[in-house]
Amino acid sequence: MGIDSNKIQSLKDLLNQSANILITAHKSPDGDSVGSSLGLYHYLKVKGYNVNICHPDVAPDFLHWLIGHDEIYNLDDHKEKVTEIFANADLIFCLDYNSSSRIGQMEKLMNDATAKKVMVDHHRDPDENFCDLMFSDITSCSTSQLIYEIIAASGDENIVDPLIGTPLYAGIVTDTGSFRFSSTLPKTHLIAARLMEAGVRHWEVHEHIFDNNSLDRIRLVSYAMLNKLVILPEYKAAHISLGAKELESFNATKGDTEGLVNQALGIEGVKMAVFFKEDDGIVKISFRSKGAVPVSEMAKNHFNGGGHLNASGGKFVGKIEDAIDKFVTILPRFVDENKACFDD
Repeated sequence: MGIDSNKIQSLKDLLNQSANILITAHKSPDGDSVGSSLGLYHYLKVKGYNVNICHPDVAPDFLHWLIGHDEIYNLDDHKEKVTEIFANADLIFCLDYNSSSRIGQMEKLMNDATAKKVMVDHHRDPDENFCDLMFSDITSCSTSQLIYEIIAASGDENIVDPLIGTPLYAGIVTDTGSFRFSSTLPKTHLIAARLMEAGVRHWEVHEHIFDNNSLDRIRLVSYAMLNKLVILPEYKAAHISLGAKELESFNATKGDTEGLVNQALGIEGVKMAVFFKEDDGIVKISFRSKGAVPVSEMAKNHFNGGGHLNASGGKFVGKIEDAIDKFVTILPRFVDENKACFDD
């Protein structure tokens, strides 16, 4: 799907009418939400606009190296400043989420804001009443890719440099699982190549994100794989769980469990993997799958979540043991209903 030229013109009109622009992203920022935010931020700054970034909470440590990260205001630490920025905004970008419910405690500020709103997102089932202008493409591998396509469609591909391109590349890399997910299309590689031609040092992005682990994180991952991995061979499924006390015992920080669910999915014969984590009084759940196994349906129908066909998130209010029991109870029927996908 290409970028609609009429929407690009509408975006240009909104930008030219706006004195204060705000970029937002979803709660629990990841590589794509941070990458798309910073890529758009640097682009708009080069274009001469006054722009701020506000996120619900702070990003994981492995993303703090990105230039501009220290200019992101998060609601947890800067409530008064974030409230002021929302109140003064003329235009708000909503990146990597398709409903205001995805931005946690910032939702009230968003709903009260008088600014025009622009959604740029690639998740399924967008709330079409949420924003004034939508760039929604579920075939895109990432919001970062969409930001690049918007910049290019605006005639500004030539101004993309390492400052703009590096966070966009980081967002693409993380949301494609280093270009291995089925959402990676030929144009994804073409855009990655263009970013490299613009000066992005791709090896440094990989080193910062994947090769900068603390000793505590390595020990936590080793513990999880050795002691908490459960394989359900009859269903071609696996799950890992970590409770709050376990996380505390390894001095876990934000981002330390990133990618753990993919470790389980990488086991031979496993078509679906789930990770359960106690966090902030609830159980957060990550779903991953191979092929056409629609984990987004399980997340949406049973765990208050959703996302992509092969990568989704959900939550459970209660004990982690009960969340696991619910998953194990639902699993046989889910596999039976999607038998062709599991047998593929």
